[in-house]
Amino acid sequence: MDMNLEGKRAVVTGSTKGIGLAIAQSLVAEGAKVVISSRHQDDVQDTLESLNPSARDQVSGKVCDVREANQVRDLIQHCVEIFGGIDIQVNNAGIGIFRTVEEMSLQEWRDTLTTNLDGVFYGCHFAIPEMKKNGGGFIINVGSLAGVNAFPHGAAYNASKFGLVGFSEALMQEVRYDDIRVANIMPGSVATEFSRTQDKSSWKLSASDVAEVVLETLKRHPRCLTSRIEMRPSKPLKK
Repeated sequence: MDMNLEGKRAVVTGSTKGIGLAIAQSLVAEGAKVVISSRHQDDVQDTLESLNPSARDQVSGKVCDVREANQVRDLIQHCVEIFGGIDIQVNNAGIGIFRTVEEMSLQEWRDTLTTNLDGVFYGCHFAIPEMKKNGGGFIINVGSLAGVNAFPHGAAYNASKFGLVGFSEALMQEVRYDDIRVANIMPGSVATEFSRTQDKSSWKLSASDVAEVVLETLKRHPRCLTSRIEMRPSKPLKK
């Protein structure tokens, strides 16, 4: 039994490009009301203007740097004020800085952990009380296979994504009896501007592949939770 997303209220962080944009567009196509966000006002405005005019009353946008707790709080409140509540929180915003531990600057380390881990905590921390008011909700954390597979030059990124696995699984157990479901979507190589290489070969996953899995997860019957989903290209390049 697929659950209807018509009229559901969603926040998607980092949603003006790549995976976040694909998720936001897919939610809008399902009839959901969506708040998009980015650190840059121009990106938010350009994305809003690119939408089909018939869908524009379903979408709002707000600048948000997820490293700043007050900005994440304001983003959640924006959804509550504009759409009357929040049913879905998609924590997608993230960065990847790939250097050796020796070469990585202290600020790069901090930015990686703060964006990829603190930002998710802030999103959940402020969304959960609003979801409880509505009788439940769904939190999707967009992680990575880097959360289970370490690699050289990835210490900071791996640390943030390994941490996200533990965070998501603990949170899932905390809020399940409040009718809030938590899922960690973990894609492998995705052909976006975020890719460690700019090779956007057809063997990689697409942003729309990830968005499709997010929709499938959200639409499952409430009795069924796929809490940890690993996605990988079917035929990666042979080494």
